[in-house]
Amino acid sequence: QLQLVESGGGLVQTGGSLRLSCVASGIIFAINDMGWYRQAPGKQRELVASITRGGSTNYADSVKGRFTISRDNAKNTVHLQMNSLRPEDTAVYYCNADVEVGVFNRRRSWGQGTQVSVSS
Repeated sequence: QLQLVESGGGLVQTGGSLRLSCVASGIIFAINDMGWYRQAPGKQRELVASITRGGSTNYADSVKGRFTISRDNAKNTVHLQMNSLRPEDTAVYYCNADVEVGVFNRRRSWGQGTQVSVSS
């Protein structure tokens, strides 16, 4: 069964850093795009950053220059290094992946989420 498990969330002060990690497990032929989304209370889930299998990245304007997404294809993992954190970064962060689980069989899967809280 395909599963994405996040780790690395927590409470940090303004200006601090956190590193989120997400590992995919199960029957995996290949993973295409991987990404991080976040959802703050009362707001819609939004894309934070994404990365293709080849390493091309895309960032929300609000995190450019502060966050860095990376992945290890051999380990089916994706990371999000978050620096210079701000209170407005407080949210539940979700890992997302476009996974090929069989021949002509692709699934977009979500992790359970990890809480990131930034105090002012």
